[in-house]
Amino acid sequence: MTAFDARIGAGPISWGVCEVPGWGAMLPAERVLAEMAALDITATELGAPGFLPRRPDELRSVLDRHGIRLIGGFVPLVLHNREHRAATLADARSNAELLAAAGASVLVSAAVVDLSWSRRLALSSTQWDHLLGMLDELTELCADHGLLHALHPHVGTLIETGGDVRTVLDRSSVEWCLDTGHLLIGGYDPATFAADAAGRVVHTHLKDVRLDLAEQVGRGDVALIDAVRRGLFCPLGRGDAPVAATVEQLERDQYRGWYVLEQDIDLGGDVPPQGEGPILDARQSVTFLRKVLAGQRAD
Repeated sequence: MTAFDARIGAGPISWGVCEVPGWGAMLPAERVLAEMAALDITATELGAPGFLPRRPDELRSVLDRHGIRLIGGFVPLVLHNREHRAATLADARSNAELLAAAGASVLVSAAVVDLSWSRRLALSSTQWDHLLGMLDELTELCADHGLLHALHPHVGTLIETGGDVRTVLDRSSVEWCLDTGHLLIGGYDPATFAADAAGRVVHTHLKDVRLDLAEQVGRGDVALIDAVRRGLFCPLGRGDAPVAATVEQLERDQYRGWYVLEQDIDLGGDVPPQGEGPILDARQSVTFLRKVLAGQRAD
């Protein structure tokens, strides 16, 4: 295994594991982890509630059986509403405690309207100020637990569009989870973002997308889950996202964090046979990423 291989992880969503109501079948953790290990993937994120145990000792035991470590978890939080401050910090603290106890290194936040993921709304200047202040509080909270805090631009959240991202870049020192798919859908070229946020990207989610569907999602013409079912995300190198250019920019800027394959899929009601289904696309993506990273090593 090369040094680059040791920086490649995978999110359970690449195997269809998602917390969104109405999403398709959730494969059992033992199968998903075994298939990750078969691809020499050494790390994963926590995934949807119910996928992995929430007790640190049990969580470590499950992962250890497959030679996989936990690197982080995605935590949607209400950051713009002052009335939610105490509950939001309590939720973040609970997640940080679990992640730290299980050996993770990063808490990835997303700024949702509410925990039901209601539709985006326009923020007042007061709400923006509160959101930006909460990002600082989350960074301090995570640091108290030995974790990095990374903000994730994400479709359907308050940090979705290029304008949203630019506002946070300019008005906050928060560090970032760069997601090639969500940035592109929001109208911000991810390779450009990697340069604009140089030194502030501490975690990376890699997706490739079909631009025709991405544009429809960005305009609000198609819901994200419907676009996923229509093939919005595809193996790395098969879509229109500048994945290679983004990785190359990150490497030039001395990024040394994880590259996490997050290729959202919905399995519907059918569970594919062992060795088929998500692992096939994941294998293509890992092969592509290794070639990109090997090219950086050769340079």
